Amino acid sequence: MTPQRQLVLDAVRELGHATPEQVCNRVRGTAAPVNITTVYRALDLLEELGLVRHTHLGHGAPTYSAQEHEHVHLACHRCGAIVEIPTEELDELGAALRAHHGFVLDPSHLALSGTCRDCHDAEEPR
Repeated sequence: MTPQRQLVLDAVRELGHATPEQVCNRVRGTAAPVNITTVYRALDLLEELGLVRHTHLGHGAPTYSAQEHEHVHLACHRCGAIVEIPTEELDELGAALRAHHGFVLDPSHLALSGTCRDCHDAEEPR
């Protein structure tokens, strides 16, 4: 583990959810010469080692979190809100996918897009 990789891992853990650019900005607070290419390479390696994971929460850069930070993201495409739910809430879906398609779901690497309760309630006619 190089010092730069450790700084990247520490930044991901501190930020909770972060894009590579956010990680880079955090790392630059400690090690100014670190560039975005170094951060992307470090994130790729840390993911291969199972220390971080990425999720696409919408359009744009992936969001990284520490491996032990396991949940499903519900992303509202109207207001941009992100809600975290336990992976167990998708157990029934996972079982159905395996039974019908032989597909084993990894819900910890998943973001579902839709409309949050507040946005949905605001759309409904009164």
